[in-house]
Amino acid sequence: MIQKRKRIGDLLVEANVITEEQLMDALLEQKRSGLRLGDQLVEMNIVEEDTIIHLLELQLGLDKVNLYEYDIDRKLINIISEEIARKYQVLPLKKIGDRLLVAMVDPLDYFAIDDLRLSTGFQIEPVIAKKQEMQVTINRYYGMQKSIDKMLEDMPLNEDDEGFLEAQQNDESPVAKMVNQLLAQAAQVNASDVHIDPHETETLIRFRVDGVLRTERSLPKNMNNVLVSRIKIMSKLNIAEKRLPQDGRFKMDVDMKSFDLRVSILPTVFGEKVVMRLLDTGSVSLGVEKLGFSERNEANFRKMISNAYGIILVTGPTGSGKSTTLYTALQKLNTEDVNIITVEDPVEYQIKGINQVQVRSNIGMTFAAGLRSILRQDPDIIMLGEIRDTETAEISLRAALTGHLVLSTLHTNDSVSAVSRLIDMGIEPFLVSSAVVGVVAQRLVRRVCKTCAEPYQPTEDEKQLFYSKGLGTNDMRKGRGCSACNNSGYRGRMAIHETLLIDDELRHMITQKLQDSEYRKYVTGKGFIPMFEDGLSKVSQGMTTLEEVYRVTVE
Repeated sequence: MIQKRKRIGDLLVEANVITEEQLMDALLEQKRSGLRLGDQLVEMNIVEEDTIIHLLELQLGLDKVNLYEYDIDRKLINIISEEIARKYQVLPLKKIGDRLLVAMVDPLDYFAIDDLRLSTGFQIEPVIAKKQEMQVTINRYYGMQKSIDKMLEDMPLNEDDEGFLEAQQNDESPVAKMVNQLLAQAAQVNASDVHIDPHETETLIRFRVDGVLRTERSLPKNMNNVLVSRIKIMSKLNIAEKRLPQDGRFKMDVDMKSFDLRVSILPTVFGEKVVMRLLDTGSVSLGVEKLGFSERNEANFRKMISNAYGIILVTGPTGSGKSTTLYTALQKLNTEDVNIITVEDPVEYQIKGINQVQVRSNIGMTFAAGLRSILRQDPDIIMLGEIRDTETAEISLRAALTGHLVLSTLHTNDSVSAVSRLIDMGIEPFLVSSAVVGVVAQRLVRRVCKTCAEPYQPTEDEKQLFYSKGLGTNDMRKGRGCSACNNSGYRGRMAIHETLLIDDELRHMITQKLQDSEYRKYVTGKGFIPMFEDGLSKVSQGMTTLEEVYRVTVE
């Protein structure tokens, strides 16, 4: 327990981190702003929050906790009221006999410690937490917990009770508030998907962040139906239908951002599973230079999209960023003197000046049907969300040969095998060789967290791998793990690519229907850089790690 009562400012001055004059300036400004002194010093850029935390660890012997990682005892949350938690920026973590371990943004706030001791009846043992972590965690445990408690209180014995489910249509109902808080949390951590997973004894809420799923919280099993019903209402789906899959969408504003949410509901043995994909409608405003291409790959891609006609293919598995690459190309090509029409399933982002068509297979509006129709709309540029069948592939390639620039996606492991995939679908080799302009293959890898990145010394085998490709290892980095990246060492994602331009010799080889290995051997001799090597190049620059490149490539 802290014996001598000092202010954070005194400790910083004693440690020569700030001067007396800077402290006085901060105290004067604090009177006007009402902020805590530590927050005021950070706000004025006099000192960084990490410096304050490190000083408190050294000078007072206090431990620092990562609230994103800490296993908080949920039963203790109600020991400290939400009002006090927000007022003092504190959170109960663990009970040890008559002591209560409490995370605090300001462990030198003795008024808070005394207040907590009197209100809880425990001796308070403070540990240090970051302000942002505290705010996110308080919102997670208190804001949502209040809605959960209210829902459980009102929950009827029959969780399918029509009157209760109907009441959830009210935007002020506890379940409505809970879903809103859940989506706000997902947006805050840049989650791409939210999963509501029903299990035998519980319902799990999981977020996909940077391509990796993590469990956010566990809810009582009987809350699954009411959660799913609320999401169906928001998505304008049939609440009564629980035997068949359903798909829908809705829009929502979170923290001044507009999100388009695609909803998929799937019946399972333990209840209906929901996956919601969050699409930030403002996040597609990228330039080609921001797609993460290497200098050579960017030049190849720009050359592809500068063609007046032909087909450009972007390949990769689901979730590899193909749509972002296509939308970026469309934005680059979107001028008032061209007519651009797309056929998509679904339309992910709406772009001004482009005519976008939604596929509706249940009424016969397939990719092939949509493509036939738009060819009568005098298009200059066509974008197809995906080539799924022979009919769509053949119409696309013939459109590319008759003066249209066509952009589409294909599911293949690399760029070279895209040629064989089209031929395997039944397309004549001469049609493939004549129509295809180029292929981009890509994967997404996680970026090393900039906040906790530190130099990494590769093993001898790793050094040999990089040296064999003419790459250095001096700038390699790995994330140590911190609160900013949820202790993963990664934050954000980037693409690794390979680009294949079809030249006259390769066209001739395609008409002979050779093996992929023959195509690859030829283009390698022409300077083709495989995706794996592009990944290695980005590892050598400290952008990602070797483990990530191995994870997403087929090498």
